[in-house]
Amino acid sequence: MTRALIHRLKQGLALALLALLLWQGWYLGWVVWWKFVDPGSTAFMRQRLVELREKNPQVELKHFWVPYARISNHLKRAVVAAEDDRFVDHEGFDWEGMQKALEKNQKKGRVVAGGSTISQQLAKNLFLSGAKTPWRKAQEAVITVMIEACWDKRRILEVYLNSVEWGEGVFGAEAAARRYYRSSAAHLGAEQAARLAVMLPAPRRFEKNPYSAYVNGRTQLILGRMAGSEVP
Repeated sequence: MTRALIHRLKQGLALALLALLLWQGWYLGWVVWWKFVDPGSTAFMRQRLVELREKNPQVELKHFWVPYARISNHLKRAVVAAEDDRFVDHEGFDWEGMQKALEKNQKKGRVVAGGSTISQQLAKNLFLSGAKTPWRKAQEAVITVMIEACWDKRRILEVYLNSVEWGEGVFGAEAAARRYYRSSAAHLGAEQAARLAVMLPAPRRFEKNPYSAYVNGRTQLILGRMAGSEVP
């Protein structure tokens, strides 16, 4: 290998590294901005809107931002109980939860459980696609570290509850409360909150039958766990 070729390879690697650092800096810039400014939309919301407009070009998402104080504590506790019961204690990753999910999936021979924390889910929803590729998971992990380093747990849960999907074109706690209970996020009761939390893994599927035997049983389980859920 000639010196000229080695030199070009080094230049190429340096440029690739610089591009990677600039790309990560772009993510970090948005994470810092959104610490103080509420996101108007997320990558996942925009993706879903494109999909919905293929069927109906006039459709709009139902999304109404509300501050943390105007979201029922019942919903905060229910979501933490259902999605990430170590939320206030971990630094973005629940290694024990990941191990349990892996063992459960191996036992079943298919993916039946996930180990993603609320912070990881938020990182994906804010910036990334739903593609389950190694690169996407790696980028999700990097953004999760950024979010945990820049935001406190209260801000993480506030943005999550305001941006997560709760049905076909329905995003955030306020839109969900209006859609399912003709109420506000602030006035959700314990059982209503638990039922909404149960929907989160597959909201578009569960909204078709929100009182199925599975949802009813899972709702009672989450209700029993909510008292022990710690929220910021």
